[in-house]
Amino acid sequence: MTTSVTAYAAPAPKAPLERTTVERRALREHDVLIEIAYAGICHSDIHQAREEWGTALFPMVPGHEIAGVVAEVGPAVTKYAVGDRVGVGCFVDSCRECENCLAGEEQYCLKGEVPTYNGNEYDGAPTYGGYSTHIVVDENYVLRIPEGISLDVAAPLLCAGITLYSPLAHWNAGPGKKVAIVGLGGLGHMGVKIAHAMGAEVTVLSQTLRKRDDGLRLGADHFYATGDESTFTELAGTFDLIVNTTSANLPLDGYLSLLKLDGTLVHVGAPENPSAFNQFSLIMGRRSMAGSKIGGIRQTQEMFDFCAEHGLGAEIELIDGERINEAYDRVVSSDVRYRFVIDIASLKA
Repeated sequence: MTTSVTAYAAPAPKAPLERTTVERRALREHDVLIEIAYAGICHSDIHQAREEWGTALFPMVPGHEIAGVVAEVGPAVTKYAVGDRVGVGCFVDSCRECENCLAGEEQYCLKGEVPTYNGNEYDGAPTYGGYSTHIVVDENYVLRIPEGISLDVAAPLLCAGITLYSPLAHWNAGPGKKVAIVGLGGLGHMGVKIAHAMGAEVTVLSQTLRKRDDGLRLGADHFYATGDESTFTELAGTFDLIVNTTSANLPLDGYLSLLKLDGTLVHVGAPENPSAFNQFSLIMGRRSMAGSKIGGIRQTQEMFDFCAEHGLGAEIELIDGERINEAYDRVVSSDVRYRFVIDIASLKA
């Protein structure tokens, strides 16, 4: 028997989100019912609710940065018990059979992972995300939140945290490596924290110096304004790794010129329009350009454990449900430092 839960949903593309109810399925054998405490607002929530990334499914309950407590478990659940502190990220199922799933890279499932919202379960049922009081998820796609991280600052780690941890780990950020983070926003601020904790020398590349004090406080060693053309001359051939967190079309040749021999520019943000670059920007320094999505379940748990060990959480502004639409506009205007998090208790009022 399904259960109705309170949620905030976009009823149509670009429409304001409004309070409503959605149905959560009855617990299956391996399901966990999570009472959600906090849900982060990711820019991708806005892109999808405003149908900027192609045709979407409505009504849409966004939210894939979910932190809460286990309220009930199915009869065959072995990984979690009632009262456990848990999280749910960007997907809630995968085929579990393809080579990527078997390698622990479920985010690259060849059948297509089941997104936490704006998608369909394999049986066709729509998925609804974390802007709601409860969610039901298979235990294999639930993460354990260590005691060292409070739930409110843990929520954004389910997307922003793992989105930066995964490429930093994959391209071996650490002692002796020079890493640049492009953009100091919801993603970028976690990149600075994580890269610093890994032991890398960290530089922030931002349009202006407006956030310089924040960048240095969060762990950056250097901070440069990309609006100043001399930055590209001064830093030419400097970095082993550049992680671009922005969703803007950047002058890629300029950024590629900042890489040293065998350096890599990794994109984790997706602009609305295609980007262009000159292949010689790669050829002349044996440079690479790559993309990175999120992380698999195993790596996401690794990220949580790393953040707990180093005392890392997101920088947040806590809001109630009635302020979601205001928060969306502020995110688009870059008016948040650095992640909005919805206090889900406000949905129960």
